Amino acid sequence: MSEQTEIIIIGGGMAGAGAAFEISRDKKVVLLERESHCGYHTTGRSAASFTENYGNGVIRRIVLASRMFLTEPPTGFSDYPLLSKRGMITVGRADQLDLLRESLQAARALVPSIVAMTPAEAIARVPVLRQDYLAGAYFEPHSMDIDVNGLHQGYLRGARSRGARIVTNAGVRAIGRQGGQWRVETEAGAFLAPLVVNAAGAWGDEIALMAGVRPVGLQPKRRTAFNIPAPAGFDVTDWPLVDDVGAEFYFKPDAGQLFVSPADATPSAPMDAFAEDIDVAIGAERLERATTIEVQRVSRSWAGLRTFVADGSPVVGPDDEFPDFVWLVGQGGYGIKTSPALSRVCASLIAGGGLPDDVARQGVSLDDLTPHRLRSDGEARQVAS
Repeated sequence: MSEQTEIIIIGGGMAGAGAAFEISRDKKVVLLERESHCGYHTTGRSAASFTENYGNGVIRRIVLASRMFLTEPPTGFSDYPLLSKRGMITVGRADQLDLLRESLQAARALVPSIVAMTPAEAIARVPVLRQDYLAGAYFEPHSMDIDVNGLHQGYLRGARSRGARIVTNAGVRAIGRQGGQWRVETEAGAFLAPLVVNAAGAWGDEIALMAGVRPVGLQPKRRTAFNIPAPAGFDVTDWPLVDDVGAEFYFKPDAGQLFVSPADATPSAPMDAFAEDIDVAIGAERLERATTIEVQRVSRSWAGLRTFVADGSPVVGPDDEFPDFVWLVGQGGYGIKTSPALSRVCASLIAGGGLPDDVARQGVSLDDLTPHRLRSDGEARQVAS
């Protein structure tokens, strides 16, 4: 026996949950999650930062189209605001000043509120920054913290209220065809639907191969993070996030401690990622180089997978060979802050429409997102049988 539905979504992280929320407005949805609860992997390991000045140009434009939802979510979506004030300072050493100037110019083209800071101004905001390290900085005043759990649970709760069914412990074993539909066999039973949404994150290409669909070339990359006690004598509560312009580290307040990352991007197979001691040590050394903090104890460390395709932009939309197989992958670590817009894009394309107007107005096109851009005429069409 198979459970019949209209749309099967594979993956219960932020991408799948957001898609379920939007698609279930009009369709009967079953969301399948391999773990015992949704959001176990990358979603639950996020830096929880909303900045419009991080990621490539496509990502930044999608973030701009997501801000309104995060600022003013639908009535009843969340008990608390999804965004809270943080701010972000991007810093550079003397040898990074050219890069800092270029970065500031590019940032202001999309986010005019970003302003240059003197080293003294940056140190006044974050007193642990070293004067002999810091040569320049700029400030994004409207960078925010995101309530990741509030957003994720809001999507899941809203999807359920619209009739979606969330099935956990439902790892996919096989995907095939039955009567012109997709049949997805899982540890929790079999499901039938005319359309499948692949929101499986780092496992997205594996899901495609099960279905006989060509992969898009997903590459998971490990990102490490750890907490350390706040430096003695400082109230870190209102410090902004501090980000190195060369993507070597970042840190910010986190529940009375500091959240630190070496901003690593180590290629990995799809897996339950964990922090490597060497990466934690590298992050600690970089923090100590830029600040007066001496890392004596790590409270907790972890890692997550940020998954990319070759051009660094998300892959959203029907497969060019199997239009009833819809991709929603490759968010590259930006999937929390892009989820409102990408969820709506996915739902609109499934419904036969184009990009939502507000997304298109930001300068995003279908060619930026759909899997067709990743196909070449000479590519071998080898898929799983």
